Amino acid sequence: MDHDLSVSAGTTGLALHVATPLSDRLSLRVGASLLEHDKSERTRSVDYDFQLRLRTIDLLLDYYPVDQGFRLTSGLMFNGNRIDAAGLPNASGSYMINNRQYSVSEAGRLDGRIDFRHLAPYLGLGWGRAPKAEKRWGVAVDVGAMLQGRPRVALATTGCSLPQPMCAQLAEDINVERASLSDKVDNFRVYPVIRAGVTYRF
Repeated sequence: MDHDLSVSAGTTGLALHVATPLSDRLSLRVGASLLEHDKSERTRSVDYDFQLRLRTIDLLLDYYPVDQGFRLTSGLMFNGNRIDAAGLPNASGSYMINNRQYSVSEAGRLDGRIDFRHLAPYLGLGWGRAPKAEKRWGVAVDVGAMLQGRPRVALATTGCSLPQPMCAQLAEDINVERASLSDKVDNFRVYPVIRAGVTYRF
């Protein structure tokens, strides 16, 4: 039985997949993707350094409605995506949290983590090696969406040096800021998947 090995790159990072024909129009595709990326984001009052760590394992069914390479794809992604968020103090060395100013020496570090459900449905379309194709080399393209669901957001400070009642107030303010950060990353519920690469049949 022939198999198709594809190497591609895109919004999920560098991806490697192996596809096995199940019939003349249906293939099972299994693979993995990896990407790490840093970016800066801002809520209403706090700047963050986001470290995106994208890791997925794909279990996909490709349906080829015509003899050419056009395909419709559905399946599951085992989702290890997460975002580590580090709060960045302003020029005066302070955070403005829920309209209250805290110096870094008072509040300590402001760190967050955003992750998602571990099983994410995938729907997409693209171009690949149809099961009946004869050429060894081909093109692999995927355009679709991974449905990650609502992000789970954790946010906290470590090292509060204020008196206990003020640390308690800081904790309440952090909870308000966590809701703001949750709103900021809510668009990650649906993650766009765009990949392009090459396929080899062996």
